[in-house]
Amino acid sequence: MFFSLVFYSRWTPGKDFTDGRHDCKANGIWIQHGWIGDDRWFINNHKEKKIAYFRNPKEVHRLAALLRQHNITDVFPHLCPTSTGGEIPSIDPEQAELFLKIFDGFRVMPWVGGVLGVQAFPERPEWKKNFVESIRRLLTAYPEFAGIHINIEPCPSGNKDFLALLDEIRKALPKGKILSVAAFPPPTLWQPFSDVHWDRDYYNEVAQRSDQIIVMMYDTAIDFEKVYQFLLSRWTQKILDWSEGTNVLLGLPVYEDKNVGYHNPCVENLKNALSGVHAGLSKHKTLPKNYQGIALYCEWEMDKDEWEMLKKHFLRSGQRFKNDNPGY
Repeated sequence: MFFSLVFYSRWTPGKDFTDGRHDCKANGIWIQHGWIGDDRWFINNHKEKKIAYFRNPKEVHRLAALLRQHNITDVFPHLCPTSTGGEIPSIDPEQAELFLKIFDGFRVMPWVGGVLGVQAFPERPEWKKNFVESIRRLLTAYPEFAGIHINIEPCPSGNKDFLALLDEIRKALPKGKILSVAAFPPPTLWQPFSDVHWDRDYYNEVAQRSDQIIVMMYDTAIDFEKVYQFLLSRWTQKILDWSEGTNVLLGLPVYEDKNVGYHNPCVENLKNALSGVHAGLSKHKTLPKNYQGIALYCEWEMDKDEWEMLKKHFLRSGQRFKNDNPGY
């Protein structure tokens, strides 16, 4: 026990950089439903008092300015869950037009999907048909959207129905639109949930069908900071290798769900996550070409201290580093 404690005290699996060397200025963030959602969502969720906030142009401008200041280019507004029949939720036309106008220059990709077996049934032909058609109609009606972000959880490695769904979405997407996928991390002994990991072969399959993979590097049930840093370092290396050249955003936690078993906010937080990512990226002499940046989960949980931490420990200003890759 004594030697174990000595080893742990001297073990430094993470790294910290304040020169912005790992920021390609092409980061992402998941944002709230209210930014583009229709009035029915507010009513169904008893959030009618929030409508005025989200519909206020000043607040939309404020959000856009905040994200620009922190080198975020890819924005994923929540548009979940799909209905059990496969239709994605409606958006407010005027709000969507306002949002897209103010967010000109960003890549806005609605975040659609749901819980596998509860709202999402990719194995059902009718559900799949309706889901794909809903996406096609949305991107046709609002060509300013850069693409679509698919998030179905859990999704066990090897799930062929999910791959078939991605194939159908790819066929239906208007020309030039991005297919972005919320992905699961590689297997590990540290995280005991087998239905939220993808092996290398499955990563290859998903990567072949996607333009962008965003890996959810959290909900590990780990209670030790250094172990989490070490795991993220390992995951960072594997994910970039396994993704077969497809652009990757590394999804990092900034939420504080407590007493849920699978997430300890004292361990899974932005500070430790960045430390692990920095360590993983430092294994490369130059940044991998498919590394785009990080993605924050989520906008509504970010506070002033976390924005400052991101600025100090990850972001950079000025020109790109000589060996940097633009991300996309």
